[in-house]
Amino acid sequence: MSDVDDLSRSLTAFDQDSTLIAVIEMSLKTWLVAGMVPGVARAPLKKLQADEAGLVRQLHRWCNEATKAGRKIGRLVVAFEAGRDGFWLARWLRSRGIEAYVIHAASVAVSREHRRAKTDRLDTEMLKRAFLGWLRGEPKHCQMVAIPTLAEEDARRPTRERECLVRERTRIVNRVQATLARLGVRGFNPKLRKAAERLPVLVTPEGEPLPAHTMAELQRELARLTLLREQIKAIETARLQRLAQQTPSTGPQAMIRLLARIVGVGIETADMLVHEILTRKLRDRRALARYAGLTGSPDESGSRRREKGLARAGNGRVRRDMIQLAWRFLRFQGDSALAKWYETRTKAARNMRKTMIVALARKLLVALWRLTTTGIIPEGVVLHAAA
Repeated sequence: MSDVDDLSRSLTAFDQDSTLIAVIEMSLKTWLVAGMVPGVARAPLKKLQADEAGLVRQLHRWCNEATKAGRKIGRLVVAFEAGRDGFWLARWLRSRGIEAYVIHAASVAVSREHRRAKTDRLDTEMLKRAFLGWLRGEPKHCQMVAIPTLAEEDARRPTRERECLVRERTRIVNRVQATLARLGVRGFNPKLRKAAERLPVLVTPEGEPLPAHTMAELQRELARLTLLREQIKAIETARLQRLAQQTPSTGPQAMIRLLARIVGVGIETADMLVHEILTRKLRDRRALARYAGLTGSPDESGSRRREKGLARAGNGRVRRDMIQLAWRFLRFQGDSALAKWYETRTKAARNMRKTMIVALARKLLVALWRLTTTGIIPEGVVLHAAA
C-alpha cells in the first residue's frame, strides 16, 4: 500500500461479484442505507434508526442474501458523505473489519438543472454511482477524506477552540463599542482588564450617565469577555506545558518546536500548521498547495482565458494563516531567498503585492513542509537558538 494519501481513486483490485457495497445517507435520527448485493437483481434500500449495531445487522442480512444467490462475499465496503457526524462511524466500522470510507461532499458531481429533484433516495443513488467508479480505480468520480485517528482528531481541538473563542471575543468587543457609539460615548476600550471598573464613570455627551438597562447589558458583555480571556489563556498555557514536556525527537510536538524556532513563526501558527496539514501524508508539493487552497482556478474557453482567483477548495484555516504568515515573513525574514524572490517580482509592479503574496504563501508552505519532513532549512531563514 502507498505511504501517501491518494484519495482520488482506489488502489485495491475490485471484484464486483464478491464485493458488497453500501452507501449511507445520514441524518439526525435516521439513516437511509442503499446497497449493491452480488447476485441480487434488486437495489436494496433500507431506512434505519441512527444505530451502528442495526447497520451492521442489515449488512450481514445482505451478505446472507448474496450467499443464498450463490455469491461468496469476500469484501464489504461502506461509504457516507462527510458531515455533522464526523469520522466516528468509519472508525467504528473499521475496528470491526468493515472497509469504511468518507466521501468529500463537494467532490460528487450533481446535476446542473435549475430545479432538479433532491431526495434522500436520489442522493443515495448518486453516491452509489460515484462510489462504484471510485472503487473501480477511475479518477474524478469522487474524492475521499482522510480518516484521522481519535488522537489526531483530538489534537486539533485546542487550536480550533481557541480560534472560536478569539472570534467570539472580537464579536463582544464590537458589540460593546457599537452600543457605546449609539450613545455618543467615545474613548472606551473594552479590551482593557479594568474596563468594567470604568463603566460607572462613563457619561453621554449630554452629561447623563449610561441608562440602567444599557449599563447592565455592558456589564454582562464584559463579564463574558473576562471569561473568554481566561479560557484562551488556559488553552495557551496547556499547550506550552505540552511542549515543555520531554517528548521524542520525532512526531507532532517535535515538528511544532522546530517550526517555532523560525523567527516570525509563533507557537499558535506552528501548532495549527502541524496538526492541520504538515502531519498529513500528502503526495507532493502540488497536493500540499491544493489542500491548503492556495492554487488558482483558471477559466478557459477557446481563446479566452482568465484567472478567477484562489480555488478555496482546501483547508480555510491553513489558507488564512499562511497568507498572514507570508506578510510576517517579509518583515522578520527579509534576507531569506523567498523574501528576496518576492521583492524582485513586485519591485516593478507594486500593485501586484497582494496578488504575489499568495504565491509567496504557497512557496513558504512547501518550504516548511520540506523542513519538517527532511530537515532542510530554507535558504537564508534565521532560526532562534535551540532551547
